[in-house]
Amino acid sequence: QVQLVESGGGLVQPGGSLRLSCAASGFIFRLITMAWYRQVPGKQRELVATITTGGNTNYADSVKGRFTISRDNNKNTLYLQMNSLKPEDTAVYYCQFRDYWGQGTQVTVSS
Repeated sequence: QVQLVESGGGLVQPGGSLRLSCAASGFIFRLITMAWYRQVPGKQRELVATITTGGNTNYADSVKGRFTISRDNNKNTLYLQMNSLKPEDTAVYYCQFRDYWGQGTQVTVSS
């Protein structure tokens, strides 16, 4: 069955970096447009970035220039490189495609 397993979250100081990973299985990863979302308690889930099968990317305005989405089709893994992190980036981050979601990984940006 489809599985999406995120990892790489944690506590980081403002200005720091983290790289999130999403290990995918149970489907043909290279044929699927993938996305990262994030959610803060009490707020709607927010689209952070998408990457197509051809590697085209799109970003929310709030993360442009700081975050980079990428994929390794040989490893069936989706990545989100997050630089210059801000406290407002604190959220649970999810990878997603269609109706499938991972369990999420917590990112906390705080001094």
